[in-house]
Amino acid sequence: MSDTPRRSGRILRPALAAAAVLVLLGAGLGLYVFQPWKAFTNTTVDEALPAPAAAMSTAPAPPASAAPGSATAAAATPAPAGPVDLARGGFRSGEHTTTGTARLVRLADGSAVLRLEGLDTSEGPDVRVYLSTLPADRSRRDDLGDKPLELGKLKGNHGNQNYAVPAGTDVTAFHSTVIWCQRFSVTFGAADLAAV
Repeated sequence: MSDTPRRSGRILRPALAAAAVLVLLGAGLGLYVFQPWKAFTNTTVDEALPAPAAAMSTAPAPPASAAPGSATAAAATPAPAGPVDLARGGFRSGEHTTTGTARLVRLADGSAVLRLEGLDTSEGPDVRVYLSTLPADRSRRDDLGDKPLELGKLKGNHGNQNYAVPAGTDVTAFHSTVIWCQRFSVTFGAADLAAV
């Protein structure tokens, strides 16, 4: 009796094992890239608008001989004006339904933040927040304009969140904010930043 079937079985087993390993590696890579579970999850962030460190600052105490009302008398000096909206706009949907408001805010200390309020979008892999030099309707395509400014990874797909704008940034150069999926080069949503 021939042992050919037995030999072919011995050859076939390693080939099947190698194929199974390749399938598992491919499935693992697919899960890493697409992260399909994010279609069923939500992350809610609820940050308050950053407040100044101190509401009032006090001048040094005057010498004991200073008369009340004189130029050397102590006075409580108010802190700079509170947060001021520089620009704002509502989100429009891109590849995913996206709603909410984007506000570019100058804080009392002179720094600026991009604030997303009432945000509602999808979760996804490697989603980031950008300021774009293009208007929202153009930055929704695979183009964020000249020198887009990345502010960080999206903290959550629901809620209110703040993104610090680097010091020295000319915020007037940016016309929209974009929620962008880096991995697939698609816009989840974009909002024009109209001066207030």
